[in-house]
Amino acid sequence: MSIYELKPRFQALLRPLVVRLHAMGVTANQVTMAACVVSVALGLWLFFAAHHLSSLAAFGLVPAWMFLRMAFNAIDGMLAREHNQQSKLGAFLNELTDVVSDAALYLPFALVAPFSPFWVGTVIVLAGLSEFAGALGPTVGASRRYDGPLGKSDRAFVFGALGLYVALGGPLPGWTAWLMPLLAALVAWTTVNRIRRALAEADAAGR
Repeated sequence: MSIYELKPRFQALLRPLVVRLHAMGVTANQVTMAACVVSVALGLWLFFAAHHLSSLAAFGLVPAWMFLRMAFNAIDGMLAREHNQQSKLGAFLNELTDVVSDAALYLPFALVAPFSPFWVGTVIVLAGLSEFAGALGPTVGASRRYDGPLGKSDRAFVFGALGLYVALGGPLPGWTAWLMPLLAALVAWTTVNRIRRALAEADAAGR
């Protein structure tokens, strides 16, 4: 079970807004790029400013933006599919900006004790690989795979919750140093799941 499976309900809530945005001339690619720009700006600002902040309350922006970013991601997809805005450029932007945005938003947690920068970096790399594996599904005759257990939406929930905890001033206990290795393992498992299920889907389609 992945949070991604709740996406249809979320989209239904956003559909009236999508209709209005389309009427205003907003495009799917514009929404995609806007989400990426904000994600990168927020992530880099937190990373470079963390040492100078009087408190870590600014990490509260992470969960707030994670939620809004999910809305942006749903909106750009609905504009593309439901308002005839699908394009080859959009397909590239949709995949690449997600990986860049995730990397930027996870990066500041490398500065949060007791997390290890190495393991935060490992999560970033593996998260990119998991999305790459999912995107490769169509190249073998399968669909774009979104299998869990730790897909993009699930990771957004985890890092959003961590950002909220840090922002509220709660020091993370020492045992949470194991959280990043655990997340890395779950993202690796996600990658394996996506590859395995894409191959199974392709084999079934070829029969």
